[in-house]
Amino acid sequence: LQISSKNVIDFEMIDYINSNQNHWVAHNSPRFENTTFDQVKTLCGTIIDTHTVDVNLLISSNDISTADIPDTYDATTAKPECISVIGHVRDQSDCGSCWAFGTVEAFNDRRCLKYSDQTIYAAEDILSCCSGIRCGLSQGCNGGNPTAAWKWLTTTGVTSGGDFDTIQSGSSCNPYPFAPCSHHVDSDLPNCPASEYETPQCTQKCSDTKYPISYKSDKVLAKTSYSIKGEANIMADIFLNGPVTGSFIVYEDFTAYKSGVYKHVTGDELGGHAIEIVGYGIDEKSGLKYWKCKNSWNSAWG
Repeated sequence: LQISSKNVIDFEMIDYINSNQNHWVAHNSPRFENTTFDQVKTLCGTIIDTHTVDVNLLISSNDISTADIPDTYDATTAKPECISVIGHVRDQSDCGSCWAFGTVEAFNDRRCLKYSDQTIYAAEDILSCCSGIRCGLSQGCNGGNPTAAWKWLTTTGVTSGGDFDTIQSGSSCNPYPFAPCSHHVDSDLPNCPASEYETPQCTQKCSDTKYPISYKSDKVLAKTSYSIKGEANIMADIFLNGPVTGSFIVYEDFTAYKSGVYKHVTGDELGGHAIEIVGYGIDEKSGLKYWKCKNSWNSAWG
């Protein structure tokens, strides 16, 4: 697949999107100003075709009637003590680590809903250590497999790990090592590097030397991992157990998203991307059913 090196911001495309549908609003996103589609492609680091790797999860069957599922549900407001956890938007920076974020955040938020655990868990631990044959051919910043990462959570687990700005604060074992970056936007953030970050080395040690707990002792594991098929089953699982990991194909117009219920309108395919689905509902304006998703492109997008 050859991706255009033209800039993401295309005012003709924005006008076309806004003129040809009213489900969502496109705009000149500050997150991608002066960024090329080649650069956006590096953020889409998810293996969509899992048939090429030996990774399978049991299919879950929820013991709940469709009639018992509310039409609208938002996990970000389901439990007061978890609002700051589920509502926290992270930044994968210039690394194709969406597969690790989409997995760890869903695990993180489910754990908070189940046990009121407000610890932030480390995308970095999955990113650096869940790799190769042991992890569905995941390759760190070059992309990975969320399904394999969920299996990894049940067998190896994950450490705590806050955002980049918590490094050497002693608050977590493995804070995310890459700083949020501006992608050439005029802001207080530093510019992203000219090339994508290299995957951190798996050391099986806490990178924050001030953190008082050992790497091994800090680990927590998921009790189980499974896949879900069917719209009603996904809704039921989110309602019963919390957010889920999802993946989809990103098209060029997705980078211009501002608000509303996104549907692909125009533009070429950029790659597979993983996110966390935190809720669902029916849009009052358009009548469209939607998934409410949390991305890892910081709060300057979406």
